Amino acid sequence: MLLAYVAAGIVSVLVANTAPMGWHPLLVILAADVAATTAVFLFSFAFKNSSIYDPYWSVAPIVIAGYLIAQAEVDACLIRQLMVFGVICTWGGRLTFNWWRQWTGMAHEDWRYIQLKQQTGKAYWLVSFAGIHMFPTVLVYLACLSLYPALNSQNSPFNFLDVVGLLICGIAIWIEASADKQLHRFVKSKPAPGTILKSGLWRYSRHPNYLGEIMFWWGIFFFALASGWQYWWCIAGPLSINALFVFISIPMHEKRSLARRPNYAEHMQRVPRLLPRLNDLMVRRNAQ
Repeated sequence: MLLAYVAAGIVSVLVANTAPMGWHPLLVILAADVAATTAVFLFSFAFKNSSIYDPYWSVAPIVIAGYLIAQAEVDACLIRQLMVFGVICTWGGRLTFNWWRQWTGMAHEDWRYIQLKQQTGKAYWLVSFAGIHMFPTVLVYLACLSLYPALNSQNSPFNFLDVVGLLICGIAIWIEASADKQLHRFVKSKPAPGTILKSGLWRYSRHPNYLGEIMFWWGIFFFALASGWQYWWCIAGPLSINALFVFISIPMHEKRSLARRPNYAEHMQRVPRLLPRLNDLMVRRNAQ
């Protein structure tokens, strides 16, 4: 696993350093991103395990942010740079740790990949390259578009939107970390088959971890807006992340839960998919 990411890092540095003069930093990042993903895919193919790619989601943004800071103009807003790089490292480090503590070795592979392998047969590795490796890389790249103005823009002083972005990112990291911790504790308790997690944040949302992830990238987008309203186009990032979870990830998990948990259909009626109901939160507060 480590060898795969060392190789990907070397390949990305080589591509970035050999990019034609005059290329925009975002184009350099895209080329290096695609090259690094291809390198990771080769290891996935060699070891017959697409889960080798899984940490890429949380590692790549840290590398991208570091590159943009290194390329930034001298008059870029230092406070914003520190805030954005700080939340990116906190988010990425925590998410990578959460992956690591669930990783049981090369024998482990995500159930979604195993399902795809069964469904696609001989075409699986083409599907793996396009759908499991490259598609998420493109989405992460789009999400990271906001990092360019946030870390590199000139003559854009610290302002109220930076505070909004920091607040949203902070809350998002807390939600995601709390939800993952509660889920980890639930799985570790070895509940009876079909049991549904209904405590903590999972009492108010069926997917609080996804809610936190979505919120995080909206927070990063606010840092882009703080750099200037002309960077509105960076909204492509959080919209892409929204679409991924709402139209792909959540339906896949819901379908699996309906098949494995007899009471899940009832659970779907009582607990919102993502956003908690205000009334539920008020009832909980009054009960305390």
